[in-house]
Amino acid sequence: MRIVQLIDSLEAGGAERMAVNYANVLANQLEFSGLIATRKEGLLKEQLVEKVDYLFLNKKKLVDFKAVFKLRKYVRKHKVQIIQAHSSSFFLAVLVKLTLPGLKIIWHDHYGNRIHETKKKHYTLFLASFFFSACFAVNLELQTWILKNLKAAKVFFIPNFTIESNSIVNKTYLKGEINKRIICLANLKNPKNHITILKAFNNTKLNDFSWSLHFVGKIYKDDYFYQLKSFIDENDLEESVFFYDSIEDISFVLSQASIGVLASKYEGFPVSLLEYGNAGLATISTDVGFCSSMIKDGYNGLLFNPEDSEVLKEHFLKLAFNDELQKKVGMNLKADVLKQYSYVEIIKVIITKYNYIINE
Repeated sequence: MRIVQLIDSLEAGGAERMAVNYANVLANQLEFSGLIATRKEGLLKEQLVEKVDYLFLNKKKLVDFKAVFKLRKYVRKHKVQIIQAHSSSFFLAVLVKLTLPGLKIIWHDHYGNRIHETKKKHYTLFLASFFFSACFAVNLELQTWILKNLKAAKVFFIPNFTIESNSIVNKTYLKGEINKRIICLANLKNPKNHITILKAFNNTKLNDFSWSLHFVGKIYKDDYFYQLKSFIDENDLEESVFFYDSIEDISFVLSQASIGVLASKYEGFPVSLLEYGNAGLATISTDVGFCSSMIKDGYNGLLFNPEDSEVLKEHFLKLAFNDELQKKVGMNLKADVLKQYSYVEIIKVIITKYNYIINE
């Protein structure tokens, strides 16, 4: 089989990480595995393995005929059978299919808040769906939304997975005291809800006990970021809250933390929870999207409503002063991730779907 992942950028984000993960894993499974970035390159480009065939289109506008014909040429040259278009990259894939009718498109949806939006808001997506051979959804709610609102005949729930990258140099060292670090792995933007984490951490006064809070994710230097900085300054948290921007050595950084937290107001299937699990972190998670299916409250993590900083505060205190609970939920999550979200098993399912779509 000859499969290509299509993604708008390679900046560090959930959908982008999954596009890279798919390309890397499939490179050892298929005859041909490619990855194409349409608009922007980024940090994740360095994580592509050598066997992945990479192309950057440098797309400049919504309908960029230069990019369309460049992609069309690539598809023909490499005899690509399926373009797996992640998130908003579907439009370019459809434009190419109009000139190559035999090409199959799988649209891969990662956008958790779509379930609260109408078909009318996504009319372009609705029209494009007539050209999709299948859709992959990262949670069951998205699968239901697609079945209800789009025209794709086949819609599959495919959970996310993580893989280790052996080529990344360990170079990012967290500040603060060992065994007393809380980490949030999420780009600094809506709907990641960092302010609720800050408020809860401040109210615990854990910094008086040498605990520190670490935000790892792309910093956009916008109003969202400066709101967080203002809160930190107003509450004298400069010596206990730290920002790191995007990093490559995620596994190494997580190994330096004790507690992982995610507070998003909506999610699809957050890769960060899988990464917390791989690291064996005691995890506190928002209860939106697939999070409440993955995290079993009190067993492999703690759940909270993202609007409720008081419950998050209590969860912080519960874990910070209970090493036994920290260890229990962290190890249980690690075991669940290895058992249920191993790329080895999930990729077998995916290849079966590819075969089905190609041969229909």
